[in-house]
Amino acid sequence: MVGFGVWTITTGWWGDFSDEDGARLLRKAYDLGVTLFDTADTYGNGRGEALLPLALKDVREKVVYATKFGYNFYDHGEKRDGQKEIPQDFSPDFVRYACEQSLKRLQTDYIDLYQIHNARLEQVRAEELFGVLEDLKAEGKIRHFGIALGPAIGWHAEGVAAIRERGVPSIQIIYNLLEQYPGNVFAQVARDEDKTGFLVRVPHSSGMLEGKYTEDTVFGPKDHRRHRPRSWLINGLKKIETLKFLTKGGKRTLGQAAIQWILADPTMISTLPNIYDEEQLLEFAAASDTPELTDPELRQVDELRNKNFGVEEPPMTFKGIELDSPEAQEILAGAES
Repeated sequence: MVGFGVWTITTGWWGDFSDEDGARLLRKAYDLGVTLFDTADTYGNGRGEALLPLALKDVREKVVYATKFGYNFYDHGEKRDGQKEIPQDFSPDFVRYACEQSLKRLQTDYIDLYQIHNARLEQVRAEELFGVLEDLKAEGKIRHFGIALGPAIGWHAEGVAAIRERGVPSIQIIYNLLEQYPGNVFAQVARDEDKTGFLVRVPHSSGMLEGKYTEDTVFGPKDHRRHRPRSWLINGLKKIETLKFLTKGGKRTLGQAAIQWILADPTMISTLPNIYDEEQLLEFAAASDTPELTDPELRQVDELRNKNFGVEEPPMTFKGIELDSPEAQEILAGAES
């Protein structure tokens, strides 16, 4: 199932959208069969939530609202440029306050999935935090709760602990063909525990797997990808060349193949591609209707990943340890938890 990540039309990182344009794109998504809409209270100081009823209030019972909490933008403003953090607050009083404000902006009596936004290990293990979430669930204000992990703000140990210690039903992660760590570790732990599924954002590796970049691609001054080193672009282009077999015969686009690769894993509940125009929406919403990846295709992807898609790069490390080393594999398997 393909969902819609509302951050693309409310944060300004992918262009500026009026409320009317944003609501129109959301409604178009629903008309195409998209029923999961993921946002956060901090997106646009609440705008990410307020846009949903503009587009979907009349079909509220037919859609799933997923939102997040934890950043106190009420007192400190919103996050800027996707980099600088504002203070978080996970106290029971603030969580209750944040939930009530989200319910008002969403113009609904309940939130389908309420997610801890960029949780640290401290929050994963906070009994009073999960206690207030259980209370909100018992009161009918939320139906389910989960965790959204950040790329650097709470990630590896947090994900393993959330699965093994909390058994949360939903964890939101970054995971894609080109960036499989640590999502592949989480997926294996989830299969072992048989408790948790994943919402996958950035399934196209910040646009690389959409297949539209060239060596001459230039990102706009407000685009978060502008801050990436040029090697990310050049090496990424080399990697996607090796994946052309997934689009052979025109049966699916590279962007659709990237989504189908994620959905081939039964632990993946849904994927949230970055959608910021109607052309992308039409392509990604149709991904589930394209042929599923075959076992030989999946094996070929695994073989390519094991060779880093034929591209020589400095080894990725975690806490100074190369990820491919036995020591790292022991850590990633959950020894820290």
